[in-house]
Amino acid sequence: MTDIDNGNANGQSDVLTGRALVPVFGALMLGMFLAALDQTIVSTALPTIVGDLGGLDHLSWVVTSYLLATTASTPLYGKLGDMCGRKPVFLAAILIFLAGSLLSGLSQSMGELIAFRALQGLGAGGLMVGAQAIIAEIVPPRERGRYMGLIGSVFAVASVAGPLLGGFFVETLSWRWVFYVNMPIGVLAVLVVVFKLHLHVPKHRHQIDYLGATLLTAGVSALILVTTWGGNEYAWGSLTIVVLAIVGVLLLGFFIRQETRAAEPIIPLKLFRSRVFSIASSIGFVIGLAMFGAIIFIPLFLQLVYGVSPTSSGLRMLPLMGGLLTASILSGRAISRMGRYKIFPVFGTAITTIGLFLLSRLEVDTPPWLASVFMLVLGVGIGLVMQVIVLVVQNDAPPRDIGVATSTATFFRSMGGSLGVALFGAIFASRLTSELATLPGGAGAQFSGGVNVSPEQVHALPEEIRHDFLLAFVNALQPVFLVGAAVTLVAFVLTWFLKEVPLRGATHAPPPDPVTDPNLEIEFEGEPTGRTSS
Repeated sequence: MTDIDNGNANGQSDVLTGRALVPVFGALMLGMFLAALDQTIVSTALPTIVGDLGGLDHLSWVVTSYLLATTASTPLYGKLGDMCGRKPVFLAAILIFLAGSLLSGLSQSMGELIAFRALQGLGAGGLMVGAQAIIAEIVPPRERGRYMGLIGSVFAVASVAGPLLGGFFVETLSWRWVFYVNMPIGVLAVLVVVFKLHLHVPKHRHQIDYLGATLLTAGVSALILVTTWGGNEYAWGSLTIVVLAIVGVLLLGFFIRQETRAAEPIIPLKLFRSRVFSIASSIGFVIGLAMFGAIIFIPLFLQLVYGVSPTSSGLRMLPLMGGLLTASILSGRAISRMGRYKIFPVFGTAITTIGLFLLSRLEVDTPPWLASVFMLVLGVGIGLVMQVIVLVVQNDAPPRDIGVATSTATFFRSMGGSLGVALFGAIFASRLTSELATLPGGAGAQFSGGVNVSPEQVHALPEEIRHDFLLAFVNALQPVFLVGAAVTLVAFVLTWFLKEVPLRGATHAPPPDPVTDPNLEIEFEGEPTGRTSS
C-alpha cells in the first residue's frame, strides 16, 4: 500500500488510509504532546531553576514568554500553512521548538532562559495548529472525529504528565532535562513527517500580509500582557495596564482594517460571514475562558485543603483528565459513526456547567472521593466539546482556508483562556482579601499576600488559625467556579444556534479548473513540478 492516493476526480489526493496513516498520525500526536507538555512541565521545576540561575523577580516570565509567543504565532502558522504547504511549515515549527528546547536547557541566566522559552513557544504555536490542519488534509471530515478525539486526549495526558515529569527530572537528574527530554521525541516526529508524509503543495503567487502579521502579533501580545500582569505585577488600574489595554485594542482595530484591504489576509474576515464559523469560534472562546480560568484553581485547592504535594495534586486530578480523555475519544468515534456532531457540544457545555457548579460546592470537609467525582463530571463535559469545535470549523471552512480556520479557532480558545485566568484570578484575589479581613482577632493581617500565600506557609500555621484561613480560602474559591458555570451556560445557549452541517466524505472539494485558474498548479513532493490536480 502506498502512502498516498495520488489523485482522483474528487480531489482526495492526500488521503491516508490503513497502515500508512498510523506513523503519520503518531508523529502529529507527538508534536501536539510536546507543545502541550511544555505548558505545564516547567511549573514544578521553577523553584530549582531560580535556585540555580537566580532572577526570582523575573520568574513569571519563564511561563509568560512561552504563552505569549505561542498565542501570538498561532494565526500566522495557519495562514502560512495554507499558502506554503502544511508539511514544510510543520517541520519548521518542530525545528524551532527543538532549537528553543535545547537552548533553554543550556541557559546560564534567567534572561537567556526567558528568551529561549519564547523561541520554544514560537515553535509550539505551529505544532498545535499544524497537527490539526494536517489531519484535515489527510482524513475526511466524516472519519476525522475519532482522530480529533485522540488529539483532545493528548492535552489531558500532557496536563497530568507535565508536573509529574517535571518533578521526576528535578529530583533524579537536573531541571535542564525538563527541556532536553523534548529532543529525542521531536527528532522522531521530524523523521516520520519527512519520510512518511507527502502532501500536495499549492503553487500560486503569494502576497504575504506583513503589516497585518505585525499588527496582530503586537496587539495580541499587549492584551496577553494585560491579562498576565493585571492584578499580579501591576494593579488593574495602573498606568502600565491601562496603556497596554488601549494599545492592544487600537492595534487589533488597525489589524481588522488592514485585513479588509490585504490581498491575502492573515485571518480572512470572510470566514466570519459563516454563522457556523462565528458561533463555533464564540463557543471555543467561552469554553476556553471558563475551562482554563477555573481549573487552574483545582490544584491549589488540593494542596491547601488536603495538604498534598504538587506532584500528588497532579495525580489527584486524574479523574478530570480521565473523564476528558474518555469523553473525547468516545465522542470522536461516535461522530465518525453517526456523521453528526451538534449533540456533543450541546451536552458537553451542559455537563461542563454542572461540573463547575458542583465544584463551587467544595468545602473544607468535602471528602476527597466526592471532589474526584466533581472533577470527573467536569472532565467529561470538556471532553465532549473541546475538539469537536475544531472539527466543526474545519468542516465549514473552504478547503484553501482550512489552516487559517483551524488556527483562528485555536487562537480564540487560547485568548479565552488568557482572559479567563485574569478574570477568575481577580475575582478570587478580591474575595480572598475580603474574607481574610473578617478573620477574628486580626489573624488575617499575617496573610497580606493573599493569593500569594504558599501551601507550606499555610500548613505551618497553628491548627485553629489554619482552619480559619482554609474557610476563608474556600469561601473565596466558590464564586470562581460559580462564575465559570454562568459563563459556560452562555456557551450552552450558543450551541443551540450551531447549525448541523453534514460532514464531508472527502478532504477537499473538487479541485479548481486550471483553465479558469491558470495560476494554480499542484506539486507533489518527490515528483516533477508542473503536475496539475486534474
